[in-house]
Amino acid sequence: MVPLSFAGHEFLALPEAALFWPAHSALLVADLHFEKASWYARFGQFLPPHDSRATLDMIEALAERTGAKALWSLGDSFHDADGAARLDPATRERLAALTDRLDWVWITGNHDIGMAQMPGGRRCADMQVDGIWLRHQADAADPRPEISGHFHPKFRLSVRGRHVSRRCFVGSRTKLILPALGALTGGLDAGHGEIRRVMGVGATALVPVAGRLLRFPLP
Repeated sequence: MVPLSFAGHEFLALPEAALFWPAHSALLVADLHFEKASWYARFGQFLPPHDSRATLDMIEALAERTGAKALWSLGDSFHDADGAARLDPATRERLAALTDRLDWVWITGNHDIGMAQMPGGRRCADMQVDGIWLRHQADAADPRPEISGHFHPKFRLSVRGRHVSRRCFVGSRTKLILPALGALTGGLDAGHGEIRRVMGVGATALVPVAGRLLRFPLP
């Protein structure tokens, strides 16, 4: 875990694509996309059907490692509105146990906005904690500090002829975008025009590696 300061608060960035807020013992994650593989299977594209279990394995490990008492999921937690209904019984039980044990908040994203009910926890469109707004998608017009997801940022770099790609955070003075945690989520280049549009000037890709937070200013 690597220290990361944002909007006057101290966080810990985890290389597994999550953020820990020690002051609230809260684990922040984004874009889990539970049941993405089963959604594709409905249309004849068969992917390994273990994505929800793999994502949940990661969440359980991170909660144990950080000692988190809360988990705040920043939207697109399920890949579609019927995703929760497709969870296998064992995964559903594991998720229920976590949402019972932790102060679990589901923030609504564009993929799961049509869900009638989330499995456990509580649900909201956004929430404000200590002056920081938690939402799914960054609002370019909002000058208030915010933490969001949605874009699945990745930092890509060519090193000695090799192409390296890592999930990354993207930060500016008032905005912080989390990488996607889901096992089957792809990624958008951190310097993509849509990310730069919402971030404004001074955006930086933040890559936690080997106990350090590498910073790469974005053009």
